Amino acid sequence: MSETAATATAASDDAEPTVVVEAVSKHYTVGSRVTALDGVSLTLPTGSYTAIMGPSGSGKSSLLNLIGGLDTPSSGHVAVDGKPVSTASEDERAAIRGTDIGFVFQTFNLMPRLTAVENVALPLVFDGWSRTERLDRATDRLEAVGLANRTDHVPSELSGGQRQRVAIARALAPDPALILADEPTGNVDTDTGATVLDIFDELHAAGNTILLVTHERHVAERADQIVHITDGEIGSIEATGEA
Repeated sequence: MSETAATATAASDDAEPTVVVEAVSKHYTVGSRVTALDGVSLTLPTGSYTAIMGPSGSGKSSLLNLIGGLDTPSSGHVAVDGKPVSTASEDERAAIRGTDIGFVFQTFNLMPRLTAVENVALPLVFDGWSRTERLDRATDRLEAVGLANRTDHVPSELSGGQRQRVAIARALAPDPALILADEPTGNVDTDTGATVLDIFDELHAAGNTILLVTHERHVAERADQIVHITDGEIGSIEATGEA
């Protein structure tokens, strides 16, 4: 088993890393044993902006899911904001996802019967916020992504780009330590995708730690560094012009 170590560009060399992945492997059995990740190590300093690229089946989404606590590794260790995700119980991982990690998915994953503000407020339900506090925070987050005039619209009344901005606002609602984005521009047109990426640039400038999976080169180049994954291993780390 090989092991590749990578460190993303730090916003502050003195800050504790937001993400630590140590010698992580992930195996699945689907008729035969399949290795999705093979001894991967990765450190994401606080305030860094990292993109992961690789062909289909390379392991990039598996890595994102392990960092996000949506799956557990076969071996190795994952920590987010100092909390051990890989060894946490299912309830503990759910709590970490609710407070420390904001997710932005390609398919938006919005609740169709809830308004934009209710969708954004939803993660705060599980963290003990009152209804008034939840809606105030959600309204603030929607304003931050340019949707102050769409708070009472349900997803079917919004464009694809607007739905993705609602998803970003929802990810930001609990002030997470880490924002994970899986192909965030995959279901929007080129102009809207550029707007979404501009929002990520603003989040990065504000000090947020971002990890983004994409197969599009121009999207990855908005990050500080690009981690290239092939066959479950990190092949190279590429600094971009943004670093």
